[in-house]
Amino acid sequence: MPLLANAEQMSWGTPRSAKLAMRKLLVDIRQTRTFSWPTSIVPVYRLPLSVVTSPAVIDLLGVLAYGELVAFERTAADASLAPTLEDKAALAQMAAAEFAHFEQISAHLTSLGTDPIAAMQPFVLALNQFHNTLTPRDWLEGLLKAYVGDGIANDFYREISSHMDSETAKLVTEVLSDVGHAEFAVERIRTAIEQDPKVAGRLALWGRRLMGEMISQATLVAGSRPALQELFLRPPAGETAMTATELTAMVNRLTVGHAKRMDVLGLAS
Repeated sequence: MPLLANAEQMSWGTPRSAKLAMRKLLVDIRQTRTFSWPTSIVPVYRLPLSVVTSPAVIDLLGVLAYGELVAFERTAADASLAPTLEDKAALAQMAAAEFAHFEQISAHLTSLGTDPIAAMQPFVLALNQFHNTLTPRDWLEGLLKAYVGDGIANDFYREISSHMDSETAKLVTEVLSDVGHAEFAVERIRTAIEQDPKVAGRLALWGRRLMGEMISQATLVAGSRPALQELFLRPPAGETAMTATELTAMVNRLTVGHAKRMDVLGLAS
């Protein structure tokens, strides 16, 4: 089946913007199959990741490190908007945990002989633009963005890490562990909806927008990094390349994960 046809098989709940991003990524992958990669890159993917550090690993850790740094900043900013002292203290504690994750990834990158700042740099503009585009209008939208948005991003990073060496996959699992934000957000959003049911409609629309933008951003970032594309096309020894159908299935899994999170809140996805 043609690659572009597979993009149309995504679940009906997938926002149009996400589908368009997937179509672009699938076109890029099809074109990449006929592209001659530099000899300095190709051999890396013909060796087990335990033998040589893959550029894809550095890319993944780089985007994760910057993501955790931004999460620290955002959570600290949310703390300043907290309606109660209890909420402020809880968010401050979560921000500290996010920064600890950033330090953990940075230390691992250093151990691999890579400058953490250099590893993060390629993703700064894209992530900053994403967050600037999706600026919450109030406390509740900020909580939903952290709960739903981070959930989608984390699911995506776990999907990528499953194609890497066990040490990297373990680190990714550790730094993506919930620092308490999910339970915190769910409890307060549910309470707000109980007190004012009209809030539900606005938050449901915000959640759908987050879903479309997150999937679009994730696929575009992955598509812009040759090392990450190459990971799927020429994986480590013993693994098979991801087909267009499998890539579409991955996006469907991200969509299902989003729907489940929205269901927990009682919001339509």
